[in-house]
Amino acid sequence: MSDLLGVEARQVRVLAETGSITRVARGIFDRTSVERYRAERGSGRTRTWAEHTAWGAIAELSGAAPLGLGDTQRYRVRATLLEITDPTELVTRLRDRATVTTWSGHRSVIARVRDELVIPGRRRLGLAEDDTVVDGYVHAERIADLVRRCRLVEDTTGSITLRHTSMDIDFVAYLATLNRTLSAVDAATSLDPRERGVGEQTLIGRLELFRENARR
Repeated sequence: MSDLLGVEARQVRVLAETGSITRVARGIFDRTSVERYRAERGSGRTRTWAEHTAWGAIAELSGAAPLGLGDTQRYRVRATLLEITDPTELVTRLRDRATVTTWSGHRSVIARVRDELVIPGRRRLGLAEDDTVVDGYVHAERIADLVRRCRLVEDTTGSITLRHTSMDIDFVAYLATLNRTLSAVDAATSLDPRERGVGEQTLIGRLELFRENARR
């Protein structure tokens, strides 16, 4: 398992204890939780950006107004973006923009949960929407109340994905409607190969556009 995740054995135990991956028995881990961890975090040792910096990078790639990063920090983020050509590296750097958890709930609450999230949406990437699946952002201060009211149960195979972040949720909503960048970042960590491929190709295009604009 440590080789698969690219971490030391003791770190595997930490991941299980913190809920990053799910242990079902001694030395046995839930496959879906491991695959999600790898998709979101990669198997290498790429340095990740802090939450605010990650959102700043997404804003830069989206062509949005500056997030409020300091001049030095923004320069470093832009310099790193100019060097990145591999979408996997980009996704790994952006992983701490939100904490991702998956849940199950009665089908009657799906629409209610969807209404309370910022959902970048698959349609922007040319992918069909699935009414039985929910994947979106919620402010970290609201997730406990949402889970309680909708009686959600944490489940690694659940159809409800909550991405909780401390970023201003209105700014997240702005990025979600601006263009395909945020949708692609989410899709690039999908366990579905086709969806992941579409997300990665879109991110390659956004990185190329960013480099072109920087040269002007």
